[in-house]
Amino acid sequence: MLSDLSFEEIKLYVKKIGLPEFRGQQIFDAIYSGKTLQEISNISKAIKDIIQPDYPSYNIERCLTSKDGTKKYIVKYADGNIVECVLMKYKYGYTLCVSTQVGCRMGCKFCASTLHGLARNLSAGEILGQVLLVNRELGGSLKKRMITNIVMMGSGEPLDNFDNVTRFIDLVSAGRGLNISQRNISLSTCGLVPQIYKLLEKSYNITLTISLHASEDEKRAMIMPIANKYKISEIFKACKDYYQKTNRRIYFEYTLIKGVNDSQEDCLRLAKLLKGFNCHINIIPLNTVKERTLQSTSRLEAYKFADRLKELGLSATVRRTMGEDIAGACGQLRNQIIETKN
Repeated sequence: MLSDLSFEEIKLYVKKIGLPEFRGQQIFDAIYSGKTLQEISNISKAIKDIIQPDYPSYNIERCLTSKDGTKKYIVKYADGNIVECVLMKYKYGYTLCVSTQVGCRMGCKFCASTLHGLARNLSAGEILGQVLLVNRELGGSLKKRMITNIVMMGSGEPLDNFDNVTRFIDLVSAGRGLNISQRNISLSTCGLVPQIYKLLEKSYNITLTISLHASEDEKRAMIMPIANKYKISEIFKACKDYYQKTNRRIYFEYTLIKGVNDSQEDCLRLAKLLKGFNCHINIIPLNTVKERTLQSTSRLEAYKFADRLKELGLSATVRRTMGEDIAGACGQLRNQIIETKN
């Protein structure tokens, strides 16, 4: 698919199929402006017929807007699979949360993305397509980028789709493309230790975020099956190595689940674990998934939890709840659509 290719690779592509080099620029501009093949006005139907099998075919199937302004998009691909991406507006600009897989196989007990398992990985160009489509929806183009930040925190485990995700980072941060600074890109992982080290070898300047959600291995394994494979100490060692090489502050996500990981003892263990490390903790009240039995800690208790961490010398905030009225949590809207169809 052409959206999987860099600018230089698209130039080689047009040369290979016998077209002049300037056609590569036209095709590249069209893809990065989010245009369909039919919408390209400066190439002939004959050329469109030639490139049609390789031209990206994805579209925004549905968009829901929350009362807080958050937008959730359902993006549909050529094979009929759908994913979600979420647009959030902040003072500094627009952040887009993208999906990296169709579904997920990590099995975290609090997440809707895993309910139907993993259908397949997304290619680099399919992940990029979410950005290009939403950028266009905002009135942007290749020359007028509207999206300022990207977080890979949607459906899927990014490091479980390592090659395509790193290729996406290369494409979306390329100077000839949208040129989004790697410092404005965050990747969230549940802690695939070998892949964290592979990411380290890439020498990116992206922010690494760890979905931690518990301060001891036994409790973490109850809600996150991956904890049976990689211990917190292994993840923490990888994070230290990542920080030492990149000098990028590490972020930890900690979803509060009532009666599971929200006690004062949990808070003290978390503080002891992270004390002295350059990191920030995002405290997240659980976004309830109807198919799960887990319940959320109240926002009042969440603020108390964060305040206690700060008293203990850590940097912590309670994440603002966004898009709750439009199935804002990972995988919720996709699951609703799948269940309706079934």
